[in-house]
Amino acid sequence: MATTVRVRGRWRWQLLIALTSLALLALTFVSHLNPQLGLLGNHPRPAFLPPADSRQTCDAANACTGGKSSLSTSINRESISDSNGSLELVDRESVEPAETNQLAVSASENVRGVPSLKKKRNGELYYNWKLFEHDYKEMLQRFRIYVYQDVYNNDDVYANVFMRHKHPYDPKLGNYFSEHMFKINLLDSHFLTSNPSEANLFYLPFSINVMRNDPRIRSDTTIPEFVAKYVERITREFDFWNKSHGADHFYVCCHSVGKEASAKSPYLQRNAMQVACSSNNYHKFYVPHKDVPLAQVWPRPPEPQITPPKQRKRLAFYAGRAQNSRVRSHLISLWGNDTDMDIYADKIRGSYPEAFRRSKYCLHVKGYDVNTARISDALHYGCVPVLISDYYDLPFANVLDWSKFSVIISHMDIPQLKDILLSISDASYSQLHENVLKVRKHFSWHKKPEDYDTFHMTIYQLWLRRNIISPLNTNQN
Repeated sequence: MATTVRVRGRWRWQLLIALTSLALLALTFVSHLNPQLGLLGNHPRPAFLPPADSRQTCDAANACTGGKSSLSTSINRESISDSNGSLELVDRESVEPAETNQLAVSASENVRGVPSLKKKRNGELYYNWKLFEHDYKEMLQRFRIYVYQDVYNNDDVYANVFMRHKHPYDPKLGNYFSEHMFKINLLDSHFLTSNPSEANLFYLPFSINVMRNDPRIRSDTTIPEFVAKYVERITREFDFWNKSHGADHFYVCCHSVGKEASAKSPYLQRNAMQVACSSNNYHKFYVPHKDVPLAQVWPRPPEPQITPPKQRKRLAFYAGRAQNSRVRSHLISLWGNDTDMDIYADKIRGSYPEAFRRSKYCLHVKGYDVNTARISDALHYGCVPVLISDYYDLPFANVLDWSKFSVIISHMDIPQLKDILLSISDASYSQLHENVLKVRKHFSWHKKPEDYDTFHMTIYQLWLRRNIISPLNTNQN
């Protein structure tokens, strides 16, 4: 009897091993067919927030009826094609997405990565330029965005919150320039549609920066309440939100308070997309792959002459308030007196632009938040950025390979900062600098948008997210 039990136990154990082996073999086969499975596992999107009730929503035929459901402004759309008069379209879903750069890179990994610039397709900056170029052309032809009419309503007591900024190049806007330029560029673009039934996405045009400076709203508590009431009005007066419960809606913010703007609106928080400078991977309201990192850019005059590498005599430059973060305090305490680097607490000695022009590397260091405009400033002046900001979801990181034009180190590697920079050969630095000059166009705003500038690159990120839910019609894009 004991022998029979042992035989049965051994048989069951062998069967379990066999089934486990088959399961692992099947999983390996599926992963080989679809490498995207491994990438998507890094940042799972929180569960879609279901509707609070089972209210019936109207269909596309009657969604646009009624006084406030359409814009009075007519938009002339351009027909865009390539030099041959036609567009070659690529099936995006059949291509692997590029993994997002999370900046959690150790010093040793970073130093090993720099000499590899030559090995990866001659220092190519894009994960797949051909795919990006074709998809970009399709976006120019097909992408349509509906903006709520508050952006045109002069009579509203809070019109300033929704309308375009009258003086976007005012130096006082500083860090919040990108938020306003996106709205201005979008309102003047061919992407806008007055017909919500053909819209891929819907834009909520409130400005966090304007609210932050409006004495009626400006507190950290009042701003989320104002936003929640606005979203509630949108859901009550329009059917567009209710079609997807906000998943095809987005808003833009480049003020740190914007991180909390959705705190009082669960649907906005969990379903809608935020286009945010403060793209913190660890923040509870920011969701990588759903939300969109926005490049933080200051309005700078054109830089016609870029200082070549051989004329850059200083190793590194940084200037910023030490009290804004422990990371900055640590950097300044270690390297503030180094004779090869210009590391300043608070105010810089001399000219800020000249410090960028004479330096080989310019440091971007986390402050209150992971983002600052120092990255775009470095690129503007032709200085290779050094990113010391963990958990930063970098702008355009699914298109651009940041390792080809910047140096990325972790907070813990600040004591080795000088050794890391000195270990980069002259040839590798020249390649980094050359690539900086190539990517500068992606980090620039213009009164009239230009191809591949910050506006179009941000629009492209939204384009990639347009099929989360098909909004008002049954035709799949």
